[in-house]
Parts: sequence; C-alpha cells; structure tokens
Amino acid sequence: MCEIFCFNSNMPKKLNSCLECFYNHSENHPHGWGLANMQSDEFVIDKEPVKATCSQYLKDILSNPVVGKNVFAHIRLATVGEIISPNCHPFIEMDGNNRSWMLIHNGTIFDYPILEKYKDKENGDTDSERILLYIIDKVNEFEQAKGAPSTIKERFNLLTEIVNDLSRSNKLNLMIYDGEVTYIHSNMKESLYYLKNENEFLVATTPLDNNENWLQVELNKLFVLDDGNILYESSEHDNEFILTEEHERIMEEFLKNIDGE
Repeated sequence: MCEIFCFNSNMPKKLNSCLECFYNHSENHPHGWGLANMQSDEFVIDKEPVKATCSQYLKDILSNPVVGKNVFAHIRLATVGEIISPNCHPFIEMDGNNRSWMLIHNGTIFDYPILEKYKDKENGDTDSERILLYIIDKVNEFEQAKGAPSTIKERFNLLTEIVNDLSRSNKLNLMIYDGEVTYIHSNMKESLYYLKNENEFLVATTPLDNNENWLQVELNKLFVLDDGNILYESSEHDNEFILTEEHERIMEEFLKNIDGE
C-alpha cells in the first residue's frame, strides 16, 4: 500500500529532516511521491510518478527549506491504478462553494460500489481519487440543502458519516484538508502513528525517529486537527480492517501486472 505524512501546527516550522526520513521509505513504496504545503489558503502541491529517492525534482525541493504549518506527504505503493502522475497523491478538488479540498490515502477500497460512478469523472484511475470526488458530492448536497456554506462542525459530522460507511471491509487511513482544518482517520492496527508536542502534531504511517513518545493513532475514529490540537473527535465505529490472505492475493496480483508491463 502506501505511506502518509502530516504536520499540523499553530506556527510554521522547517520540516526537511522529517520529510527526508519519510521519503527514504520509498524503497518499499516506489510508485510515486507527493508533497502539499498549505500556505495562506494556497495549495502548493508537487508530485511525480517516480520513486522518491530517485527524484531529482524532489531533491531540488528538499535542498531548500520546506516551511509550513499544514504540510502533507505521500509515497505510493500502487494497489489500484497505473503508475502515472494523475494517480499520485495528494488529490485536490473544489466544492460548490469554491472551497479547495485535499486528500491522501493509505489503503484500498475492496468493496464500495458507489465509487464506481466516479471512474468516468476522475483524472486518473485510483480508488483514492474517487473517495475525494464522493466526499465533494456529499458536501455539495449538504450545502445545497442548507442554502449556505457548511461550518467546520457540520463538515466534521458529514465526514464522520461518510468515513463510518466507507470503512466497512476497506482499509481507510485518510488525511484530508478542507482549507481550514485537517481530518485524520485510521482503521488498521499499527498503521498510523502520531507525535504530539505543544501546539503541533506529526502524524505518519511509521514513526520517523526514535522518540519514545510516538503513539498509535486511535482506531476507528475521525479526528479534526486545527493549529496543532484536536478540535473534534468522533465516537468509535466497529469497522476495524484486518488484512486477510485474500486481500494480500488481490494486491500481489495487481503488483505482478505492474511489474510485467
């Protein structure tokens, strides 16, 4: 699958050392990399369908300070979709009220037929991009019915419902940014960790250093992070994802097809 990274803080911070450690994991996740730095409502996004450690483009980026308070990164091990730039995370999409959303995903959608209708609308061919398009449709439906833009609390409630439903039978480790706040969700044990310091969160698929304060993200809950603190936390759902031999067979078959191309 993939690895994901998020930094959320009330103050900008230089993150080069954390990002370099994260991208060094790409030996096992060679199908692309992405970096998103949210600066004053502007989404600065770079991505490439190249192994991160082999990317001169990424080396050039990291040779300069990467400073931000909302920063996201992704390295891809493909389970759905070709090895092309449109399939690299992060994905971005604008809702009906001109709010830009960003999503990165570590997981696979094995069973959620509703997403099939987005195959003709997405730029690439990943299940992850379909998740974002589905979320945008749900947000638009809610705001059209309300007749006004949604509040953060309303979007949190809506995403809680969506995530609770999507997580049935699917691995759904998500990081989402809606232009104001960050949403974090994990439903598989030992697949997402966080390090909390004063007014900042660092979240990653695996701990990025030997700091003993890294903890596993609590499973089956949706968290909203804002300025380095938890703003909202959902109740716990029952959809923990447990990897089976059948899941592994499906993913191995896909990787064999990629290697054979």
